[in-house]
Amino acid sequence: MENKYPQTFEVIELCLLAGKIMLQCGAETYRVEDTMTRIAAALGIPNSHSYVTPTGIVFSTDDTNPAKLIRISERTTDLYKVTLVNGVSRKVSSGEMTREQAFLKLKEIENANYTFPIYQQILAASIASACFMVMFQGEWNNFIPALITGGVGFTSFIFLHRVVQIKFFSEFIASFIIGILSILFIKAGLGTQLDKIIIGSVMPLVPGLLITNAVRDLMAGHLVSGLSKGAEAFLTAFAIGAGIAVVFSFLS
Repeated sequence: MENKYPQTFEVIELCLLAGKIMLQCGAETYRVEDTMTRIAAALGIPNSHSYVTPTGIVFSTDDTNPAKLIRISERTTDLYKVTLVNGVSRKVSSGEMTREQAFLKLKEIENANYTFPIYQQILAASIASACFMVMFQGEWNNFIPALITGGVGFTSFIFLHRVVQIKFFSEFIASFIIGILSILFIKAGLGTQLDKIIIGSVMPLVPGLLITNAVRDLMAGHLVSGLSKGAEAFLTAFAIGAGIAVVFSFLS
């Protein structure tokens, strides 16, 4: 019994680390719980229990060990890290990786930075904005205005979020800037379809992954996580719409 509990604590730490990385990087709730359960079962804890919400993870075993809670404060989108953690989980389950090796690998994944440079993100957002404008049946003479407006709006969102940690305000101000630039392009005669330019430009701000995860969690029966992610997506959509509405109220 003396050797069992230290090993159990290490397995719990490993499971919590895997769940933390996945939840911070945009994985669905049921995927996080399933990964933690599989790792625990492969390492000798067949009857583990986990409760995952967007802001925290509770994990426990059927033994006398107390449940452990880990707090999730920052969330982003990095599906590559989710894929890497899933790979570690599969190797642990198949016996190709020991507990110590898995823990070191997860620590390496946690500390690694796989995100694209800021200029590449802005360039991708600009091109995506212009292409979305075309996809929504906009005219090609609005391509450049949508490209510039979307890029400036996404840039303002990134840097404002570093200054103001409340995501709602950075999204609101970014959409406000998009609305102003779109109207200025129209008044300068450089664009002809205001609605198409605005719709295309705000698309990089739309929480598509969050909405998808909310629906999938609700369908999987994770009501708390699904509703909370849906509420977060609603706030983002409201911030985008409110910023555009304020511009229309004063400049249109």
